[in-house]
Amino acid sequence: MQSLMTPGHKPVPVEILEAEIRRVCGSFDLEPTGRTGVVNGDVTTRRVGPFDTAIVALDASEVARNTRSIRQDPGEYFFLLVQDAGHCRVEQGEQVAELSPGDMFLVDSVRPSTFLYRGERSNQVSLHIPRDEMLHRFGTPCTGGLSISRDDPLLLAMRAVIAKMLLEEGAQAQLGEAFLCLLGAYLHSTRVTGVAAPAETLLSRALAMIDRHRADPGFGPRELAVRLNVSERMLQRHFRPLGETPGHRLLNRRLELAHARLSARKGEQAAEGVTAVAFDCGFNDLSYFYREFRKKYGMTPGAVARCH
Repeated sequence: MQSLMTPGHKPVPVEILEAEIRRVCGSFDLEPTGRTGVVNGDVTTRRVGPFDTAIVALDASEVARNTRSIRQDPGEYFFLLVQDAGHCRVEQGEQVAELSPGDMFLVDSVRPSTFLYRGERSNQVSLHIPRDEMLHRFGTPCTGGLSISRDDPLLLAMRAVIAKMLLEEGAQAQLGEAFLCLLGAYLHSTRVTGVAAPAETLLSRALAMIDRHRADPGFGPRELAVRLNVSERMLQRHFRPLGETPGHRLLNRRLELAHARLSARKGEQAAEGVTAVAFDCGFNDLSYFYREFRKKYGMTPGAVARCH
């Protein structure tokens, strides 16, 4: 993705950068990575189409807006956040997203939100869209925080319109209307297709994703939650009807995969094949694999291979 903006990172006292963020975006608390009292960052503003826009660069630990901040400074906007460089983890309610360059997240300013940067340099463009207009146009589907899927072609279209608004001074009203129409189409599609889904739909997507990625040792409950754009706590709630957690489900599917592969091996291959099978089925700890395998099947992996 081509960068939309290239703001500078310059050493600034924490309280000054925090004051600038509050002046432009509302009441947020800035947490630096160290104790020097200085953070590298900058906040600039400009008009992008019909929208007031903040361009924020910083390498802080996190920026957060809590219930106290909201009481002090009620939100008047939705913030359409575009990750322009670096990375950021956004948490708002049950929505959790790991933003990479080009990703977007619609932040609801009347709900608590946290932006985690972990000290990495990050550049973000934030379009401030009046809340009243959003609610009038789109209703409740736009509330509560929404990660815009990078796999949806509408994201590319919205980003292209934003880039055009940044570059061109004329036809701003028309471009702004085009952008809102695209955003509305995305909100409508998520409502129709169930991306912002009822529990059973989310659960079915989670189960399918576990089966697809169970052989990946780096895939766990946290990664599953991120890919589904929900929090781990919400994901666990959806698994309760099954009587298991996402972690237990993933473990059992890995064990079943390992059992099937060991059963298909010839007896003379058993001893040398167990380690390879364990690693190929998503385990990176052999003692843990042996322990959980015996607990589930009542025999060792090697015994299963020899029996078959």
